Amino acid sequence: MATQTPTQRRAAAKKGAATRKRTTASRSARTTASTSAKAEAKGFEALALQAERAVLIPVGAALTARDNIVENVKPFTSRDSAEREITKLQKRVVTDLRKFERRGTTARNQLRRSLKRNRTQVERLVRRNRRSLEGQIRTVRRDVERSASDLVR
Repeated sequence: MATQTPTQRRAAAKKGAATRKRTTASRSARTTASTSAKAEAKGFEALALQAERAVLIPVGAALTARDNIVENVKPFTSRDSAEREITKLQKRVVTDLRKFERRGTTARNQLRRSLKRNRTQVERLVRRNRRSLEGQIRTVRRDVERSASDLVR
């Protein structure tokens, strides 16, 4: 191992720096080229995906609508199944009507009870106030009669 002079060390450092610079520049150029190629490929891929979606969405919607129609029409394909379905629907309507009637009856009864309760409370209040007023009137009348009889004497 020979010792290097300062001049030799500087020369070696410059040579290493130049090599690193070339390597970095080459690596950077390769990365840039790769990135731009990927971005370009992604751009085309994204465009293709959007075009594919534009076709697949209406197709899927049409198939879903068809499935719904087929499922809703299926019970009516034969006379027997159509009659069964209509009977089932009639029972459901009758059941719903009974539910609505019960709910209406319940609401009517609650309203009647509430009105009766309020009427009773008002009647009690009127009776209480009437008794109080009648008592006050008797007291005032007695006082007036006493005062009048005192004035007459």
